[in-house]
Amino acid sequence: MSIFDKVKEAALNQFIEVIEWLDDTKDTILYRFPVAGQEIKNEAQLIVRESQTAVFVFEGQVADVFGPGRYTIDGGNTPILSKLGAWRYGFNSPFKSEVYFVNTKQFTDMKWGTANPIMLRDNDFGIVRLRAFGAYSMRVADPREFIKEVAGTNAHFQTEDIDSQLKRAIVSEFSDAIGEMKIAALDLAAQYKEIGEQIRAKINEDFKSYGLEVTKFYVENISLPEEVEKALDKRSSMGALGDAGKYMQFQAADALRDAAQNEGGGAGLGAGLGAGFAVGGQMANAFGNIGQQGGQNAQGGGGQSTQMVACPSCGKQNAAGTKFCGDCGAKMEVQKVPCVKCGAELREGAKFCSECGSSQEKAKCANCQAELAPGAKFCPECGTKTEEETV
Repeated sequence: MSIFDKVKEAALNQFIEVIEWLDDTKDTILYRFPVAGQEIKNEAQLIVRESQTAVFVFEGQVADVFGPGRYTIDGGNTPILSKLGAWRYGFNSPFKSEVYFVNTKQFTDMKWGTANPIMLRDNDFGIVRLRAFGAYSMRVADPREFIKEVAGTNAHFQTEDIDSQLKRAIVSEFSDAIGEMKIAALDLAAQYKEIGEQIRAKINEDFKSYGLEVTKFYVENISLPEEVEKALDKRSSMGALGDAGKYMQFQAADALRDAAQNEGGGAGLGAGLGAGFAVGGQMANAFGNIGQQGGQNAQGGGGQSTQMVACPSCGKQNAAGTKFCGDCGAKMEVQKVPCVKCGAELREGAKFCSECGSSQEKAKCANCQAELAPGAKFCPECGTKTEEETV
């Protein structure tokens, strides 16, 4: 072999190379392989690993895409050479092309959140402002579109380079989905999965033009304004109490028990607490009377006698100012009603007027038994004429 042949062989062999990318990062989406002068020799070895795609770009256009595997760049098994115009040189001379490796794995734990509150009309609370955040996973579904629409000629493209744009699209679709679903604020926590699926479908419609696909979408939290959360806490507390009336009875009984066990005026405290609850009227008055008697004894019998008032229900004498009868528990304060004939004030429930003696029971229609107003000549229900004028 002549010296000229050896030099020629050495010149040809220097272009034979192995094209591969060992990704040592977690967030690189696209990597441009550094080819000297963009010249790739025929019979070069191309190695594409799982979760990778190799894209050859010639004169600004995507020429071919290779999936996982090992390839020998020649005219026999790679039609890329004919596309790149290497046939002009008989597949012996190097051809110029850019080689991009696209990472097609899923990029997980990518965060999203609402920078500003989202206004929402709620049936329970009216207009509320929501904030939300979560995570999502995405991958490159179409390497051609991704290079053409997003990466361009970048030699190194990472998730952070497109993160802001994706977040804006997600928040926009989230706001739209929440408004369309019309879920009550109290039911949002039970619908996180359904909300996530609907938003993922909407986002993929937008991301398709980028060559991207959202594989998972999670709504981790949707928070309400502080004032609404306080209202929810109050509603939860009320629900935990159950029957408010029974709860008040229980509280009154506990207070009276504690007061009875406390020496030195505890009974008076129990009476005061019992009087505060309508359900504890009898015990409250009982303790009240004991307290008053104790006060008279402390004065050595020299104090003035307490004014007594008869119970309007049973006639039992009770101290003036007592709200409930100590014997029957009835209210001591009696509501006054006017006489049906003369208008004099009467005790509620009185059967006859103390001034004119008229009966306070309303007459009834002989036909339909409907109550008749005083002096009515005809029944207001059936129109029957009354037997006699109501007195």
